[in-house]
Amino acid sequence: QVQLVESGGGSVQAGGSLRLSCTASDNTAGTSCMAWFRQAPGKEREGVAVISADRRTRYADSVKGRFTISQDNAENTLYLQMNSLKPEDTAMYYCAATAARCYTPIWTSALYTFWGLGTQVTVSS
Repeated sequence: QVQLVESGGGSVQAGGSLRLSCTASDNTAGTSCMAWFRQAPGKEREGVAVISADRRTRYADSVKGRFTISQDNAENTLYLQMNSLKPEDTAMYYCAATAARCYTPIWTSALYTFWGLGTQVTVSS
């Protein structure tokens, strides 16, 4: 069982930046996909960014060029650098990891076994 703990959320004005962190209790690098999902009130959860075991990345069209996902294997930590934030980025952000080996960056949330409790990001205009 892998435990994931997110941090780094907060309130910023439009155009600002935040860096989210997700610390895993076990080293998932090299085998799992890890991803950031988000869910705004009244909306479905959506994938934001994912990194596969072989370090391939994939981003939602809405965040391309603004968000960067990265991983520090030594610290078992996943990051999401968010720049040029917009009010529509306001949501609860969740870190997730697959239990199975994963070498293709996938969006399907049902394939992610481990989830953190989330960190809130609020962007004001």
